[in-house]
Amino acid sequence: MDKEAVLYEVRDTIAKITLNLPEMRNPLTTRLTSELITAIEAADQDEQVKAIILTGNGPAFCAGGDMNEFKENFSKSVPQLYFEGKEGTRLFELGAAIRTPLIASVHGAALGGGCGLVAMSHLAIASDQAKFGTTELRLGLVPFVILPWIRRAVGERRAMEMMLTADIISAQKAYEYGLIHRMTAPEQLEEESWKLARLVASYSPLAVKLGIEAFRTTEQTDLLTSMAQLSTLRLVAFSSYDLREGATAFLEKRAPVWEGK
Repeated sequence: MDKEAVLYEVRDTIAKITLNLPEMRNPLTTRLTSELITAIEAADQDEQVKAIILTGNGPAFCAGGDMNEFKENFSKSVPQLYFEGKEGTRLFELGAAIRTPLIASVHGAALGGGCGLVAMSHLAIASDQAKFGTTELRLGLVPFVILPWIRRAVGERRAMEMMLTADIISAQKAYEYGLIHRMTAPEQLEEESWKLARLVASYSPLAVKLGIEAFRTTEQTDLLTSMAQLSTLRLVAFSSYDLREGATAFLEKRAPVWEGK
């Protein structure tokens, strides 16, 4: 039996999802994509999971699309390509759907779709030796599906530059662009990734989910519409057990005990 393309484990309240085709540099094959969708959805639906770390085995985080599968596409009909492509699209739609914090932990190369995974994550931490890029134009392609996430992560002008130059950029430049939030030495990446995940997981899971909900639902709305939506979400927070517990714990100078409700 072939080995799993994606590994999944839960430790304490942290789910770790690992891309596991290291000899191929963890490309987004049809099988890996399907297993990755299943793993992310499972973590998001598990009430015990309060944060998700996404990483890769081997020398690369994710090298993007699989060239062998690309070659097979040349003989397929447009309807077949359309319906098969919806699975890849669904992976990147998850970035807008999940409410459990997704943290990309990046070593090595994150190119093409791999760069898209970094951009769609809520937080991203990388080795200072990591590399990033939307390199699709080198193949005569365009980063169609990941472009909305790249644009949101780095802004209009940087996204256009990354797409049209197809440059591979350093972790330092990715940090300056806003594509990643933190950098660390390669040997400290795993420790720092878990530290970040534990920090996020230490807060009220309800408040964290509401925060992500507030962020995502107001991304493309005008100011007054955003205020109306956020006022509704605020009512949920004000009536929650966790807010009462947080305020009480603060006044009593003790650590809160969250229940996520």
